[in-house]
Amino acid sequence: MNDASPARPVPVLDIWCELQCSDCRGALDDIRSLRARYGDRLELRLRHFPLEKHKHAFAAAQAAEEAIEQGQGWPYVEAVLARVEELDRGGEGFLVEVARELGLDSEEFDTALIDGRHILIVDADQAEGKAIGVTGTPTYVIDGQRLDGGKSQEGLRERIEEIADRLLADRG
Repeated sequence: MNDASPARPVPVLDIWCELQCSDCRGALDDIRSLRARYGDRLELRLRHFPLEKHKHAFAAAQAAEEAIEQGQGWPYVEAVLARVEELDRGGEGFLVEVARELGLDSEEFDTALIDGRHILIVDADQAEGKAIGVTGTPTYVIDGQRLDGGKSQEGLRERIEEIADRLLADRG
């Protein structure tokens, strides 16, 4: 007889983000803290919500997907968000430059931005975000609860931690 219960899936925190958004840059410390605290016990999933007011946001979302494919998703996202002003000025050239700085295949990055291989992922994220009421970034969704960080990050990390701790305790 086997008493081992099937492993329950790891709780997921969806982070609706836009890489040209200064509010998302402001959320970086909270995201880093959550990643450090929970490690692989909580899946932090980048979701794309490029805003029309930022002309390089859609390309940046595609570039982030290429970085994920090349195994450097979060480092790439953090590097781009840390330099939002440079993205404003440099556009796609800047996105490829960051990939090169991180040791990623920058030629493949450039090709991915040209051939649009990640457009469907970005479009699907944006459509899902709109369907669940995301209107700005950053927005977090955990255990069906939407937390809007676009107005203020104040208290959001603590609220996410409360929910994550409860979910992890329930997994037993």
